[in-house]
Amino acid sequence: MADSLSRRQVIGIGAAVAGAAVAAPILANTARAGTGAPAAGAGHAVSVNDLPWQAARDIVNGIVPTSFPDATFEVTKFGAKADGKTDNTAAFAAAVTACNKAGGGHVVVPSGTYVTGAIYLKSNVDLHLNSGATLKFSGDASKFPTVLTRYEGIECMNHSPMIYAFGEKNIALTGSGTLDAGGTSSWNKGSDRAFLESLISKGITDPHKRVVPGSGHNMRSTFVEPYNCDRVLISGVTLKNPMFWQLHPTLCTNVIVDGVSTDPSTAHSNTDGCDPECTRGIVIRNCTLGAHDDNIAIKSGRDADGRRVNVPTRDVVIYNNVMNGNWGAVTCGSEITGGVQNVYAFKCNIIGATKFALYVKSNTQRGGGAQNVNLDSITGAPVRSYVFVTMTYNGQTGSHPPAFGPFSITNSSCTKTPKVFDVSGLSSDHVKGFTVKNCAFKGVASTSDTWSNVDGRSFTNVTINGKAVTK
Repeated sequence: MADSLSRRQVIGIGAAVAGAAVAAPILANTARAGTGAPAAGAGHAVSVNDLPWQAARDIVNGIVPTSFPDATFEVTKFGAKADGKTDNTAAFAAAVTACNKAGGGHVVVPSGTYVTGAIYLKSNVDLHLNSGATLKFSGDASKFPTVLTRYEGIECMNHSPMIYAFGEKNIALTGSGTLDAGGTSSWNKGSDRAFLESLISKGITDPHKRVVPGSGHNMRSTFVEPYNCDRVLISGVTLKNPMFWQLHPTLCTNVIVDGVSTDPSTAHSNTDGCDPECTRGIVIRNCTLGAHDDNIAIKSGRDADGRRVNVPTRDVVIYNNVMNGNWGAVTCGSEITGGVQNVYAFKCNIIGATKFALYVKSNTQRGGGAQNVNLDSITGAPVRSYVFVTMTYNGQTGSHPPAFGPFSITNSSCTKTPKVFDVSGLSSDHVKGFTVKNCAFKGVASTSDTWSNVDGRSFTNVTINGKAVTK
């Protein structure tokens, strides 16, 4: 998948850079997909062997981790200044390029505040933010070159995400520093997806000809987006003041997101925490995923363009995360035209205004589907329902019925929710399988669940408000 797409030529890719100060020693990266971290995320000490599904253990153990030489490239040595006002774009680009040309290592950002444009990561480069380091992304749109990206599941050419890579291998964003996109609000705005849809309706299938800057239309850029990359690590950092989706690995393989904090601020909408799209083999663990939308939204393209690309997201393992958003904790959709397969979520805690523990959404215009989706030991108090599955999202219709199911919810609970299950297929397109086992749902306002056009429903040792439920 990744190799087949690497031939695409991305116009206008520029590497952008921000500055630094003094580097702390860094060991060569030893982060492995199979390691667990206690007292992070939801506070559960989870090892891979604790995962209750053999298939999930196999996915995690099969992910090829990143690895970097023990060489450091301090951004201050390339001219970066941590004064909160100097444009460090060129300095960061120089440090990344030098690291890449030397065979790889760690581009180190010491403590301080650095203003920068987009940062382009190259193969074998770990961008490491020391404690106290803050990257403040610029309000100058010219510092964010036009690259191949996506807007809400449709490929296009738009301003670069804050951190971007295309077709690279063995890359990382690590450390305990902060990335702040608040300064991009002057240019990073707009939601004119209809412009892209109008181009597609005119037969413009080449995304390089769907150029947003200069078109008179505006669409927001994501925050951190490795695109068509293999072996990606995002670890430890904190994201603040996003304008749009925060972590968006797209068309990637072998991805680890570990111990990251994303922003729950309600200042902007659609700030999903982590949205893997058309990606195979990803672990999301030990994170505090704040969002003003879905905490994790698993995606695979939208409508006609999603059918053109036709790549599913599959083999997703999620564990020991805090989910703090206002829509779904674990969401599939709505951009799932390429399909979603093999999702395993374990020991995550729902807090704040999160509406659903599991939210699955598509329609017959979008198509695609969500198959083999499994939740175990998910706790909290969803503010709308524990599960919401719909095939009529936004009322859009077409000729592409989605494939939903099987789903399973095991060893899970809630302390309060308006209702537990709201699951609906279509009369011509049923949900295929829904298993609930060893679950106790308390504080449920309405025990009248919604089940419509669902085949293979199975309940074992399930209670709602202390009363046994058998179907």
